[in-house]
Amino acid sequence: MDPVSLILAALVAGASSGVGKAASEAVQDTYVSLRGLLARRLAGRPASETALSEHEKKPEVWKAPLAEAIREVGADRDPQVISAAEALLSLLDPAGAKGGKYTVNVNDRGQVGIIGDHGTVTMASDRRQP
Repeated sequence: MDPVSLILAALVAGASSGVGKAASEAVQDTYVSLRGLLARRLAGRPASETALSEHEKKPEVWKAPLAEAIREVGADRDPQVISAAEALLSLLDPAGAKGGKYTVNVNDRGQVGIIGDHGTVTMASDRRQP
């Protein structure tokens, strides 16, 4: 799974989990942490801030604008953002996380933190060595 898809999936899953009374405290805290990390990265960009806030209400409508905003500010290369997204999905779908469903593939773009006992990072380079 690419980092942007991971982040968007975590946001949708966190919002869908009924953050609040119905969600566990750990899920709620992790979701709030992820949104806070993204909000700080998107701060000062009104269109991007709107995409983040509206994505929770209408994820399919705001998916593309938020994905673009995430890429523009480099949140898809931020180890804290990636780790928070992975942690949230691990809490909401432990079996999927254990099976590698939320594995992030990063190609020559930065460092990624992994949370969990069986985390995997697949690195590849498009550059050919002379």
